[in-house]
Amino acid sequence: MVKFNIIKNDPLDGHKGVNAGSISLENVAPLYIDINTGETFIDLGGLHARADVETRVKWVTDKSIPEGEGAREFFLVWVMVERTKIGPVYQGVTSCYQMINKEKKRGYKLMHEHVNALDKSMKGIVDVSNMDTKSKGYLKKFLMNHNEEMWKNSKALQEALEDAEEV
Repeated sequence: MVKFNIIKNDPLDGHKGVNAGSISLENVAPLYIDINTGETFIDLGGLHARADVETRVKWVTDKSIPEGEGAREFFLVWVMVERTKIGPVYQGVTSCYQMINKEKKRGYKLMHEHVNALDKSMKGIVDVSNMDTKSKGYLKKFLMNHNEEMWKNSKALQEALEDAEEV
């Protein structure tokens, strides 16, 4: 089984060519929002599709397979934080949809959407346009409570969540 090698800081520091082109995931966190209950949590296992909600599930691209009794819908939100001149900010925030049914041991997600959302987040893009207003409200509340200073410094994110429902 191939595992990811997460390299922190400068991947070339002292290693002349070893790990050249490596990507650091040091400042990225996967945030899960249960669309129905509003439960919002960070699970770093999600960086490698190993979050608690994702384990022991076979992924399919047909949404009808995991639908039904026991299905849970989530937004996986990739949050990239950065330190800027004004202080720490939520620099890149993107979201993607997934459905998980632990009873059926099946989950629905489109892997390319998840990878592209992670890439956009790491590039500092804020795009949560695929989220409903209530889920945006859960996201806004979580990020505000998580770090008020980062929230205040994150103008692009505040604009993207202007239509968020109060929760």
